[in-house]
Amino acid sequence: MKSRVGSQGSLEEGKDSVTKVNVIPMVQSRFQPCFQQLSLESWIRPPSSLLHSMNDTQLFWRASIVPQIKEYPFNRTRKIAFMFLTRGPIPLAPLWERFFKGNELYSIYIHSLPSYRPDFPPSSVFHGRQIPSQEAKWGRMSMCDAERRLLANALLDISNEWFILLSEACIPLHNFKAIYHYISKSRYSFMGAADEPGPFGRGRYNPNMVPEVNITEWRKGSQWFEVNRKLAVDIVKDDVYYPKFEQFCRPPCYVDEHYFPTMLTIESPRLLANRTLTWVDWSRGGAHPATFGKADINDQFFKRISESSICVYNNQPTSLCYLFARKFAPSALGPLLEHSTKFLGF
Repeated sequence: MKSRVGSQGSLEEGKDSVTKVNVIPMVQSRFQPCFQQLSLESWIRPPSSLLHSMNDTQLFWRASIVPQIKEYPFNRTRKIAFMFLTRGPIPLAPLWERFFKGNELYSIYIHSLPSYRPDFPPSSVFHGRQIPSQEAKWGRMSMCDAERRLLANALLDISNEWFILLSEACIPLHNFKAIYHYISKSRYSFMGAADEPGPFGRGRYNPNMVPEVNITEWRKGSQWFEVNRKLAVDIVKDDVYYPKFEQFCRPPCYVDEHYFPTMLTIESPRLLANRTLTWVDWSRGGAHPATFGKADINDQFFKRISESSICVYNNQPTSLCYLFARKFAPSALGPLLEHSTKFLGF
């Protein structure tokens, strides 16, 4: 019996020792699962700052990414991107401030000389709206590069549906609501694209552009345009026509008058109204249109613009052909502000 009891005691002690050997202390790990929760908002939220470190190749690639499903899975607010191509200051900014006041369906982008540092106050609609820029020379491909850069930066905001190119010498001829309605209800984009037979039209064509561009497809139009989102992407992503125009359209072939009108006429002719929305006066002759100052701002001047032509809007004739006008000198700002309600409707 004793040996049995002792045997049992030894067995129990053995169990305890085995149990003690196999106990593994539970230590809580200091490492936590690391993951970023993606949401739709993270994909559609516009950039918090227009300044970035992308070069043009990276920017154009990013801007050309297009959803393959046409229906948006969220309520999309459609805005107009107002793109200002300038050398430096925008002297008529106070007039534009008044134009934008009380409205929200817009975005602003400024391309200036890279050395220019704007000083718009934080309360200004132009504050912080300058994009990374490069020097652009009139009549050279660098001008089209600047316009593509504006389009690409504006495309990063998925809310932008229409894109208008303006200069620092442009003014709006109507109030914001009228312009928004006109553009948003149009079936077409407003890119001038005329087939001109003379020396300033077909005469600038270079046969080396075949086969991408034939002379029968060669077009000329105003530099100042309005395009929808599809055409904006087409311009930004183009690598077919760009090399031809860069190499074979140089002064006296002015590429900013031919590249976009020709390319879009070939690719999407049924989307173009074949006219510009920006009025200019070429009646004085020369390489540049007339400039208007303080003395020109009167009833007769704006009546002349409104009655200057009859055009087509959504396949119907109309006398409302222009939404913007240029070129206005800084001296025109005072009378424009003083009579903006009378002449411009805001």
